[in-house]
Amino acid sequence: MGTGSGKGKVILFGEHFVVYGLPALAAGISSETTARLTRVRSFGYTLVDNRPAMPGYKKEKYEEQKASLEIILKHLNIDTTKMGFQIDLEGNLVCASGIGASAASCVAIARALNDEFKLGLDDEQINEAAYEGEKGYHGTPSGLDNTASTYGGLVWFERDLSGGAPKFERLKLDTAMYLVIAATGITASTKVVVGDVRAKKEANPEWFEQISKEYMRLVHDAKESLIKSDIERVGELMDENHELLQQLTVSCTELDNLVKIARENGAAGSKMTGTGRGGNMIALAPDEMTMKKIAKALENAKAAGVWTTSFGK
Repeated sequence: MGTGSGKGKVILFGEHFVVYGLPALAAGISSETTARLTRVRSFGYTLVDNRPAMPGYKKEKYEEQKASLEIILKHLNIDTTKMGFQIDLEGNLVCASGIGASAASCVAIARALNDEFKLGLDDEQINEAAYEGEKGYHGTPSGLDNTASTYGGLVWFERDLSGGAPKFERLKLDTAMYLVIAATGITASTKVVVGDVRAKKEANPEWFEQISKEYMRLVHDAKESLIKSDIERVGELMDENHELLQQLTVSCTELDNLVKIARENGAAGSKMTGTGRGGNMIALAPDEMTMKKIAKALENAKAAGVWTTSFGK
């Protein structure tokens, strides 16, 4: 039997700005997906998905998930016409948009295959296999999610707008940081939202340039503050980042309300994460007790889903 795991991820800083070549900071969180591979006597494979999930998520992603697994098998030269096995997906990462669920499953599956078939893959090669698997979900993935999922910790990411390989820098934290993730239950089209931001940028380039300058100052400050484990400063910068995203019109009333509740209940900082106009928000807690208090308040506010996790050490 082969086993493997992959971490979920959250974008801490950089939504939408990353599209224009500005850096983003993402964290591989402690919540993870696990994969268990068991040999069977028949040929081919069976995938059993027991991961916790938001309603409709697994049904919506089924075909993409199947395509992803077949890409991974091909990449690793595993021929299922001559053998058979079952892969069971489990873990405590709730499948929802914006928290790297697809990448976590790709990493977990690649590691389980590596374990069972004694492929001798190191983390870099696992990451490559997971990147290939992500193509089944996203067509042309950035590589950010699978990198955060494979290595955990912090990832500093920059797109190459000329079409070259993106730049990744892995950062280590000496202390754990506590996060609460809450879902609005609203799904927005990434394509539409990104297109709206682009239209605003083209209509008023000077406005966008000023916001981008503010963001560049903020994200470099955030990088140094995270490395120093300065939770108070990181929280302040998260609040500032949310304000910039509001100016880009990618937040919404539901996200703003959850952000406000988190701050009122002790969050060092909180912001939307991901595409926006729905989706998720994150709150940074100064300690585990406050994390639980924030989560309870968000549950009482009828958030569609609330999860607690951590990143760092």
